[in-house]
Amino acid sequence: MIVPPRKRFGPLLLIAPAATLLGVFLVLPYLNIVVMSFRMPGQGTPYGPGFTLGNYGKFFSDFFYIQQVINTLWIGFLTTFICLVLGYPVAWQLARGASTFRALGYALVLSPLLVGIVIRSYGWTILLGNNGIINRTLTGWGLIDGPLPLMYNALGIIIALVHVFLPFMILPIMSAIQGIDPSLEAAARSLGASKVTSFRRITLPLSLPGIQAGCILVFVLSLSAYVTPSLIGGLRVKTMAVTVVDALIDTFQWPFGSALALMLSVTGAIFVVIFGRLTVMKWKA
Repeated sequence: MIVPPRKRFGPLLLIAPAATLLGVFLVLPYLNIVVMSFRMPGQGTPYGPGFTLGNYGKFFSDFFYIQQVINTLWIGFLTTFICLVLGYPVAWQLARGASTFRALGYALVLSPLLVGIVIRSYGWTILLGNNGIINRTLTGWGLIDGPLPLMYNALGIIIALVHVFLPFMILPIMSAIQGIDPSLEAAARSLGASKVTSFRRITLPLSLPGIQAGCILVFVLSLSAYVTPSLIGGLRVKTMAVTVVDALIDTFQWPFGSALALMLSVTGAIFVVIFGRLTVMKWKA
């Protein structure tokens, strides 16, 4: 039987626009970064003639950059964990709470996304600064003698990142909880299970896909965040994203900056794959 060309190539024609967009705006830029990372450093130019492995050798031979990767991963892990701890109860309340306050809850969760990240980061500088609202209030109440170190450290960055990325944790978990049939929990309760047992044996395992999606989103966004760490951390705390931008723009080292960007991407991808495998195995168990 001869398949008509329209049926044979129909699916390919349907995905052709999306594949073209992905190829032009995602695959080609990544390939360009990979090639750029092997180029020779230039003198007054983005890169010089020839290719080298020296950019990666510079990264692995200098513990300063290894330490920045560790700090970036640590900030990403803490931000993800705090967003999960704070976001899960909110997501459960939005999914199962009273409908009277559900619309207000949606508005409160989505409202941070309506404000630019630069404005939100500047807002946290006003709150966390040595002469900011928090320190002035605590000093005025006599609770502290001097300003608390809330900025220019990892603590301030994590606080600001949690505020920025918390909706990306709440929304996937809320969607997963909404997909759980409430009759399953009711059946467990009717068989003698407590609320804690019902949550631990039914709600939590069935909401794991939402937890997985939220954690991956927040973790990846935290690793690649630039504006918030640069404004809140200043020159004292530098994440890999800030270092990459400094190498590309300030020192004009495109090959080395590309190598740093790829190392950050590869490191983040490894942890995402490990987390995905662990959560899938736990979910299946």
